[in-house]
Amino acid sequence: MALKAGIGRERLDGERRVAATPETVKQLVGLGLDLEIESGAGAASGHSDDDYRAAGAAVVQALDLGTLDIYCHVRPMDPTTAGTLQRGAVTVGLGSPSSELPTVRALAAGGITSFALELVPRISRAQSMDALTSQALVAGYRCVLEAAMRLPRFFPLYMTAAGTIPPARVLVLGAGVAGLQAIGTAKRLGARVSANDIRPASADEVASMGGTFIKLDLETAEASGGYARELSADRGALQRALLAPHVAQADVLITTAAVPGRRAPLLVSREMVQGMRPGSVVIDLAAESGGNVEGSIPGQDIPVPTGDGQGTVTLVGIKDPASAMPADASRLYAKNVANLLALMTREGVVSPDFSDEVVAGACLTHDGAIRHAPTAEALAALSPGSEGAL
Repeated sequence: MALKAGIGRERLDGERRVAATPETVKQLVGLGLDLEIESGAGAASGHSDDDYRAAGAAVVQALDLGTLDIYCHVRPMDPTTAGTLQRGAVTVGLGSPSSELPTVRALAAGGITSFALELVPRISRAQSMDALTSQALVAGYRCVLEAAMRLPRFFPLYMTAAGTIPPARVLVLGAGVAGLQAIGTAKRLGARVSANDIRPASADEVASMGGTFIKLDLETAEASGGYARELSADRGALQRALLAPHVAQADVLITTAAVPGRRAPLLVSREMVQGMRPGSVVIDLAAESGGNVEGSIPGQDIPVPTGDGQGTVTLVGIKDPASAMPADASRLYAKNVANLLALMTREGVVSPDFSDEVVAGACLTHDGAIRHAPTAEALAALSPGSEGAL
């Protein structure tokens, strides 16, 4: 009998993505899996129940999680959902292990083999499974559009009979995937774009997207996998002081800096925002993970009075940026899920090979153990002695 995989409707308010598209259903059915899709799961992404049926999936009114061998999801599960799965089931989706410790505990206690897409190693062979990259691409594009809609002026240069309109100045802090996409999108809209990142390789990447790299007299900081590492408190304060004059000159400031598994670094203080010109816009893409900008709140636009009292700066805490573009975000995310499952599936059987660095790196829990060391350490620190019982 073929293994049964299920994809449900995402329950979190505002989440419009889906973990499988009709295209990836065909891929998974081709691997020998039986697919069940909860009715309406793909509606927000532009996929009807009939689309899924035509691709080879069975559409059900509600998934019976306790009968699934494989469960694919977008947002991290809650402990109740994790506890409903049958022992030995395999899950693939975003896990946010550092912030979802109760769910991790429930997954381990239930004997679930869970794969968190955030943990996929950033190596060439795993690029097709890297959901952080695919979703950051969407987020970086979206945040520029959000800025353009709020800025009370044009992005591009216009030379007209009535006079010349200079291009908007856009500053991007953080030149990872989201930041580079923001640079490229702002440049395509005609803005004058500059950027900064604390990783040494970023200068060439920024230039390749058409931006001007701002070099600060600050130590470089790059962790494994190409991520930035967290700066010390003193270095963080120095970074803000060096960035302040560049922030003051920007019409649009976009911050995208993140350190995986930790609170987003504070790059911009309230005083720096107040030093911007009236009408300027600040987009904090890291608002949901603590914020790069002091005072940002996910999902809210906050007017910040300028220091001269002549107006306000709009501080935007971006929330669910990838979910705001569910069609293409789902297209990319669903391929990440399907490609990881394909790596582990042979003749209809999902059998993870933990000697494979991609499989081992992405695995969060297996056979009652928490395989991701930082998460295991966090749980042990939270409740000493409890890990031996899992």
